[in-house]
Amino acid sequence: NSLGYKPWSTWPTSDPRTGWAAVVFSSYVKSNEVWSCPSVASSELGAAQQVEQSFGTGSSRYWMWRFDRPDDPVPLDNFWGKTPDQAVSDLAAANNPQAGKPEGVADVEMVVDPYFPKTIPTVPAELKGLTAHFGGRNRLFADGHAKRLRDSRTDR
Repeated sequence: NSLGYKPWSTWPTSDPRTGWAAVVFSSYVKSNEVWSCPSVASSELGAAQQVEQSFGTGSSRYWMWRFDRPDDPVPLDNFWGKTPDQAVSDLAAANNPQAGKPEGVADVEMVVDPYFPKTIPTVPAELKGLTAHFGGRNRLFADGHAKRLRDSRTDR
């Protein structure tokens, strides 16, 4: 796909990396460096296939949720083409245990630093428990605020 969606056939339908976003927003962003957290790039996660997604003249090292499924109709827990209010309403109705029951855009996680919980069996052994930021991850929410989340499923 020309927007960077699902660059490897082994990835699931929902590929959370942000390479497509860098292409879509290229006329609004002055530097491609905004798509790559320096802490991630300099860590052992920086070159992991599950983390780095190349596009044009740069690469992305963030995960961006719920904008990438090609399904028609768009599932309730996906935001493709929806207004923020409709996305929040649909996500709450989807009953997705990972998203909880958001009451507004301040409750909806949009972008997160890559992390690999040690408790998930499908995580490759060499990545289990890793995150670029010690003991947690940084998240950006749909209303624009950012927050650090401690995550006991990671070692660092």
